[in-house]
Amino acid sequence: MGIKEDVFYEGGPHIGDLIFNILLAFTVICIPLTVGAIVRALWLRYRITDRRISVTGGWMGRERTDIIYNEVVKVVKVPRGIGLWGDLVVTLKDKSRLELRAIPKFREISEYIAEKAAKKTGKSAEAIAS
Repeated sequence: MGIKEDVFYEGGPHIGDLIFNILLAFTVICIPLTVGAIVRALWLRYRITDRRISVTGGWMGRERTDIIYNEVVKVVKVPRGIGLWGDLVVTLKDKSRLELRAIPKFREISEYIAEKAAKKTGKSAEAIAS
């Protein structure tokens, strides 16, 4: 029996990312971007709870990465799709980075991650989020 986690966000990438990249496929040169968006839509899933950030992805969704908040040093958000979705880059203590691509509600999720990391590390949420 595990410890109960409160889920803040659970789901896949924003549907707008898939639609936008499918439209780009008509330019032919952007077909690799479209394939990437289709793979993300099929197999990429995010789960952000009060205890951790989990990303399931890879081919057929077989890879999983879990990050606990006391490892988070910095969160950078990059708006995409006219601000409807965005990317988050979470930098960890060991200087490695976890990218959350095409995530819906990226501003709220970025603030949530920064707040949780601030509580665990003793830093301010403003110092973690940028």
